[in-house]
Amino acid sequence: MSYKIAVASSDGKQIDETFGAAKKFIIYEVTEGLYKKLEERFFHEEKTEQVILDNGKGNLEEKCGDGNACENSNGCQRRGCAGAKEASAKVEFISDCRCIVCRKIGFHIQKQLERKAISAFDVSCPVEEALEKITYYFNRIDNHESLRAQK
Repeated sequence: MSYKIAVASSDGKQIDETFGAAKKFIIYEVTEGLYKKLEERFFHEEKTEQVILDNGKGNLEEKCGDGNACENSNGCQRRGCAGAKEASAKVEFISDCRCIVCRKIGFHIQKQLERKAISAFDVSCPVEEALEKITYYFNRIDNHESLRAQK
């Protein structure tokens, strides 16, 4: 059984990107405990702009450039108009992967990943080290072996 691992790294050597800041993910395919680089995926955020509309009742309403109400409680200042949609789009972008490895992942994104059955590992180490440990971990899990140290 093969699976994919998404890694957030700017240089392919060190895990140095947070999930939210990552503009690309390096995808590795793991087959029989061996991993190989499969592809690089570049995430492009949709450009939206904040629009203030008069809703006809004298009230001003924040809308995103796509016409939907702004879902971000802080308006469009904190994350752009996409708000929660932006995180969902990025989670969907790697939805064919078994896990994501990055330097830091926020709580709400972890919950979105859980709903898609994607494991999340937030670490700061070389990519090779993370891949070796994760493939070892999943190999043990898939073969129903204990993760405890053998004596």
